[in-house]
Amino acid sequence: MIIENLSSGVYGGNCYIISSDDNSEGIVIDPADNTNEIIDFIERHNIEVKYIVLTHGHGDHIGGIGDLKQKTNAQILIHKEDREMLMNKELNLSSKMPMVTTEIEPDRVLEDGQIIDFGELNAEIIHTPGHTRGCISIKIGNNIFTGDTLFKGSIGRTDLYGGSYDDIIKSIENKLMIYDDEVTIYPGHGGSSTIGYERKVNPFLNKG
Repeated sequence: MIIENLSSGVYGGNCYIISSDDNSEGIVIDPADNTNEIIDFIERHNIEVKYIVLTHGHGDHIGGIGDLKQKTNAQILIHKEDREMLMNKELNLSSKMPMVTTEIEPDRVLEDGQIIDFGELNAEIIHTPGHTRGCISIKIGNNIFTGDTLFKGSIGRTDLYGGSYDDIIKSIENKLMIYDDEVTIYPGHGGSSTIGYERKVNPFLNKG
């Protein structure tokens, strides 16, 4: 499996490109504003982008979806609870950020437990509300792309529209910490980590 991280923008958002080694289909998770880099990578590796999957609807994770949609014709997917946010520049905060103002309707909405197939890989959608109502994490094999729910040594902020501290803690403890220690997490900002590392050192999680 190929996992490419392209971090860019003033907020340092992580965009991930995932494809199997022996199949041309892939997905792009959270294209912020680095469309040229994304296109260059997928062209060099002959990847056909099947889906653009958004972990949530905030502007620093969606700035590149318009251009990427136009160039790849990939379907835009977001959880049903963040659909309204994606379509409203005030709710997704792109109108207040130093970036492209974004309002776009998704091609499909996602639900908890849904499986997305691309090439020989499949991605499980895990609804992890708290940062927003429709935040998701995406599990592919022993890798989980956690968006702004779980960071290395921290968690996402919960003071914006749709945020809830209680919900994000419940999401992490009940939806993510159930996995084995060696599972790797790839967050929406910052470096990667593992479930085991976060279980031991993350100050926001209960010890027990």
